[in-house]
Amino acid sequence: MNKFLRWQFIALFIGVIGALNMCSTNSTQMPEISKRSQIEALVESGEYSKAISALNELLNTNDLSAATRESYSFEIQRLERIRKDFVATQADVLTFIKRYYSEVSAADIQTWENNKALEFKIIDGQKLYFEWAARNLFRIDPEMKKVWKQQHPDEEIKSGSGAKMDLDAHNQQIIQAAQSSKSTYVEPKRIRIKQSVTVKPDEVPAGELIKCWIPYPRLIDGRQEDIKLIHSMPQKHILAPGDALQRTIYMETPAIAGQAITFTVEYELSTHGVFHDIDADSVTQLKSHPELEQYLIEDAPHIVFTPEMVELSQRIIGDEQNPYRKAQLLFEWVDDNTPWASAREYSTIKCIPQYALENGHGDCGIQTLFFMTLCRMNGIPTRWQSGWELQPPHDSMHDWGLIYFEPYGWVPMDVTYGMRTSDDPKLHWFYLGGMDSYRIIFNDDYGQAFVPQKTHFRSETVDSQRGEVEWSGGNLYFDQWSWNFDWEVLE
Repeated sequence: MNKFLRWQFIALFIGVIGALNMCSTNSTQMPEISKRSQIEALVESGEYSKAISALNELLNTNDLSAATRESYSFEIQRLERIRKDFVATQADVLTFIKRYYSEVSAADIQTWENNKALEFKIIDGQKLYFEWAARNLFRIDPEMKKVWKQQHPDEEIKSGSGAKMDLDAHNQQIIQAAQSSKSTYVEPKRIRIKQSVTVKPDEVPAGELIKCWIPYPRLIDGRQEDIKLIHSMPQKHILAPGDALQRTIYMETPAIAGQAITFTVEYELSTHGVFHDIDADSVTQLKSHPELEQYLIEDAPHIVFTPEMVELSQRIIGDEQNPYRKAQLLFEWVDDNTPWASAREYSTIKCIPQYALENGHGDCGIQTLFFMTLCRMNGIPTRWQSGWELQPPHDSMHDWGLIYFEPYGWVPMDVTYGMRTSDDPKLHWFYLGGMDSYRIIFNDDYGQAFVPQKTHFRSETVDSQRGEVEWSGGNLYFDQWSWNFDWEVLE
């Protein structure tokens, strides 16, 4: 089974243990369906240990299909991963908040919990907060944003800002270069990357083969070219095809008792800035393009046209008919109403855009999938794209996307970078049709299979930016290895 092509096989459990609604209810299935209902109730009430025990009981039965068995196994891992993300106590949260807002009260905490500005879960009877919940409070709550800004006047909380490089000046250069040269791809940068994964000592028994996938840049004409592999360690490797949707370089080596094992890749590539001078009045309704149909439809478990999404879309769009202006309305709404905040691991979230809608915040990938869903609901094709962003001297893993307008075709978009503060409409809307030069693109879709395919569950089921590691005994999760990403812009 292709375990990661669109992550479909776990949809049996994801989203209220999805198999519950897909199976017929004959007498032989009723005990299992009843058990699944009990497990769902346990998860919803925070009884994780009991839910895991019940799932293990189901896995010990002999009449499960392979897909159902996979879904139960993943749900156990999902619950364990949530536990790793929710580790802060209320005392931890209060200690952090009081550094910047000493007058915090119990009523404040209750208010922030109720409005989802402080993310927490009840797990096995204990209230635990997301490890970045306290810091996120100053990104999410409007009043706490002001408190933080007063104490950090030179720092912008929103992703994509605050770096030493003048990003808007760089983007203005892209606009001018594109207009003067009448070219779409301009301002090239030659970048050298060195990325590594280090498995901690004795995570894998000595002699067992450790398998590692490290992200590697896609070959994209005009946008990302002249990719040159300089070195890998181990030297023997498998490099995925240049057009692989989630491209990686694969290496393997035996574990050694008491020793950390490091995998490394070093390469160079040329990246380009992008600018499309879009005239809204020239954008027409989508013509018949069969190859675009897959980018207009639902793509469970994350791109789902729920009733809540439909209602929100109608409220934002109103009577607007022009596709580009629709996209502007959606782009502006997500930018204004979904503040960036550190996010828990994507594999723990059943439906990412629904999470954004219910919680009112999210990181770049959450914001992007939210925007993508709203666009597709309005007949505007969208695609995922991700990798790393550089703003010298800073860098970060980052997710953005592509959006299709007739007759311009596919153009970049980045709702996290949002609307720029400028009176120049070309710069103001730069990230709805343009892109800066400092992007490393590993992925042109999410949840896609690797080359060679991974056998066990991925640590990151949606994205691919840090790497993946496994051995014959199972996947190695993020707490079992570390990663490093170094780069330099060459002359």
